[in-house]
Amino acid sequence: MLIAGSNGKGSTSALLAAMATAAGYRTGLYTSPHLETVEERLRIDGLPIPAERLGDLLARLIPAAERETGTPPTYFEALTVAAFLWFAEEKVDLGVIEVGLGGRLDATNLCDPLLSLVTSISLEHQEFLGDTLGAIAREKAGIFRPGRPALAWIEDPEPAAALRDVAAAVGTDLRFAPDLARIENAETEAWAGQRIRLTTPAHSYDLHIHLLGEHQRKNLGLAVLAAEILGLNAEAITAGAAACRWPGRLEIFELPGGRSPRHLILDAAHNAEGAATLAGFLKTLGSPVDLLFGVLADKAIDEMVGLLAPHARNIILTTPPNSRAKDPAEVAALLGDRPGVIVEADPAQALERLLALGGEVAVVCGSIYLIGALRGRVR
Repeated sequence: MLIAGSNGKGSTSALLAAMATAAGYRTGLYTSPHLETVEERLRIDGLPIPAERLGDLLARLIPAAERETGTPPTYFEALTVAAFLWFAEEKVDLGVIEVGLGGRLDATNLCDPLLSLVTSISLEHQEFLGDTLGAIAREKAGIFRPGRPALAWIEDPEPAAALRDVAAAVGTDLRFAPDLARIENAETEAWAGQRIRLTTPAHSYDLHIHLLGEHQRKNLGLAVLAAEILGLNAEAITAGAAACRWPGRLEIFELPGGRSPRHLILDAAHNAEGAATLAGFLKTLGSPVDLLFGVLADKAIDEMVGLLAPHARNIILTTPPNSRAKDPAEVAALLGDRPGVIVEADPAQALERLLALGGEVAVVCGSIYLIGALRGRVR
C-alpha cells in the first residue's frame, strides 16, 4: 500500500494500518516525518522499531549503498530502505507506506504497491512538484501501477483530471472515493473524538474515531474503501478505526488546575490547507483561543496567518527547531499593530507563556518540528 497526498496521508495510513492489525494481519507502517523520535517512523502492529534494531539495519545498509552507488544514501533513503528491510525480515503480511514528498521520484516509490491511494492535493513544494494543482497531482500519480487499483479522495476538478490522465496512460483502475463513500452523519463528542455513519457500496458502518476534525471523515472514508479492497471485514474496520491514534494532529491534552477543564491542542497545520482545516475546527469552538505558532520559511505564511488569526485571542510567535524556520519577528510584521501578539523565539519559553495566559483553550500549531519539540514537554 502506497499513500500520497498533500495533507491527510499520514492519518489515512495510520487508520488503514490499524484496521489491518485488527483483522489479524502483521502490519508494517512507515510514515514521515516523526514527532519526537525517529523510531516512530517504522512500526509493526503499532509498535515502533527498537532503537538497537534500527541502528543495526542502518549499519548494514549504508555501507552496502555506498559500495553499490559510490555515495551514501540520503537520510530519507536510508530510513526507507531500513523500513522495507525490517518489514521483510519480520515477515509482515502488509506494508502501509506513506510517501515522503510527491510520489513519482520519492524513495518510497521503489516498492510495488497492491493498491495506491491519493489524499487531498494542494499547492506545496512547488519548487519540486510544479506550480499548479494539475502538475502536483501528476507527481502524486507517479505511484500508480499498471493493472492495479487506485483510490483518491479528490474533489477539485483540476487535480482530478490530472489523476485520470495518468491513470489512463498507465493502465491503472482509478476510482474516486467521493463517488463511492457517503458520510451520512457525523457527531463530535466534545474532546473525545467523533462518531461517523459511513456507507459504501458494500456496507454501512457506525464508526468511532479519536481523530478530530471534519477532514478526518474523508481520510476515514478513504481508509475504509481501501480496507474493503483488501478484503478486511466490517468488524476489523470498526475496531481498527476506534483503536487508531495519530499524535500531533488535533491532539487534545487536558491541562491540570483551574475551576473548569482547560485544554491544549497540538496540531501540525504546516501549510495553508492544514491551517484552513485547523481554522474550521477552531470556529466550531465558539470562542477565541490562545495560539502559539511557528512555521518554516517556505510556506504560504501570510495565508496561514490570515486563516488562523481571526480565531485567536492572543498569538505567540516562535521559532521551530529547524534551519528553515521563519523568523517570528517577520511573522509578527504580517499582523501589523494587532493587539495580543507576542514574539518569543525560544519554543519552550513560548509554551510557558502560552499556558500562563490561562485561557480555556490553548493551541500549538504550525511546523511539525515545533509540535515534535514541545509534545514531550506537554506530556
